[in-house]
Amino acid sequence: MLPQEIIRRKRDGKTLSADEIAAFVAGIATETVSEGQIAAFGMAVFFNGMSRDEAVALTTAMRDSGDVLDWSDLPGPVTDKHSTGGVGDNVSLMLAPIVAACGAYVPMISGRGLGHTGGTLDKMDSIPGYVSQPDLALFRRTVRETGCAIIGQTADLAPADKRFYGIRDVTATVESVPLITASILSKKLAAGLQSLVLDVKIGNGAFMEKARDAAALATSLVEVANGAGLRTTALITNMNEPLASAAGNAVEVTNAVDFLTGRFRDPRLEEVTLALAAEMLLSAGRASSQRDGLARARTALEGGTAADIFGRMVSVLGGPADFVAKPAKYLPRAEVELVVKAERKGFVSGIATRDIGLAVVALGGGRTRPEDKVDHAVGITALVPVGAEMRKGDALARIHARSPLAAEAAAASVLAGYTLDDTRPVAAKVIARRIAPHS
Repeated sequence: MLPQEIIRRKRDGKTLSADEIAAFVAGIATETVSEGQIAAFGMAVFFNGMSRDEAVALTTAMRDSGDVLDWSDLPGPVTDKHSTGGVGDNVSLMLAPIVAACGAYVPMISGRGLGHTGGTLDKMDSIPGYVSQPDLALFRRTVRETGCAIIGQTADLAPADKRFYGIRDVTATVESVPLITASILSKKLAAGLQSLVLDVKIGNGAFMEKARDAAALATSLVEVANGAGLRTTALITNMNEPLASAAGNAVEVTNAVDFLTGRFRDPRLEEVTLALAAEMLLSAGRASSQRDGLARARTALEGGTAADIFGRMVSVLGGPADFVAKPAKYLPRAEVELVVKAERKGFVSGIATRDIGLAVVALGGGRTRPEDKVDHAVGITALVPVGAEMRKGDALARIHARSPLAAEAAAASVLAGYTLDDTRPVAAKVIARRIAPHS
């Protein structure tokens, strides 16, 4: 089947057969389909959508473009979580070890940054020596020995998606429900999971800003996943402000270590992390209810077991053995720091979260082309949350940059992204909705 004919049919709003989709995906994996053709296909899907059957076919074809893992030799349930992406969303770094500490196994295959959002893999790559794309033997050994492994796609796992993912990032085709669905689920199905929990973001820092769009994506993911035999639920969570008070790569790793060790925890980040942990434990059969799951997750966190597991995971995957105890010793730091100061007194009533993410990209912490290298040291910390009371001159955030010019540009973006009013805003719900099959 000619790729251009498949593209033409989708461009014209036709429904593609499973064979046509499989042929195009095979061409992506073998590179007989060009980048331009992939971009055109992505744009055609963006404008014309896909039926549920087409989305299932795309998902399974990308899953089958490489190996599918089998974890049947593990003595416990295999589960994972995926976020649709946001700013300051480092939940995975805490969630995987928390759930592992409760007796489940978490082989977490993560992606790099997309658009204005950060990527878990880019964060882990800021740890010196950490092998974020290990061979299968090391991946399996890490999961067996520590209970979790946060890695990137290997060449053998959903390779068609890996190529498509990078092209979507720079061709404005990220915000497509069927493409997001297939990309997320192909990796998760290839990972051999028994259950999955999805964190679908909503708000001005999410790819899906509107409630109906986020609900449509969550429903698509839950329906396609369960249709493919993977037990899946979703939480829709608020991304109208950065989730953590840090946005970047190394700075978010530092924030995650502080969270795990109890040195500092952002309240909204803690609520989302523990809610997702409870949901994962429930779906994996390691909790009898969400309340039970929440209690188990909190015990694993407060008792230090989760921090220990994270440290062992880093060590087994090649990072420093004392990383959790001394993260500042190993993580890269940017030379220039600049405090962003409030220009008036008042309450923070809104944050243009997407602009905060784009400021990190402009600093070098993200990509504008697939081949761009990420600067792991740059970022923004001490981001003040919505509802905070400020006086004129108080710090809104701290910029970490490579040059004074870059720092000033990022500071201007952050300052423009904050809205201050005279009255304190009503606190928004952090977790907006839960979606389960047939709900």
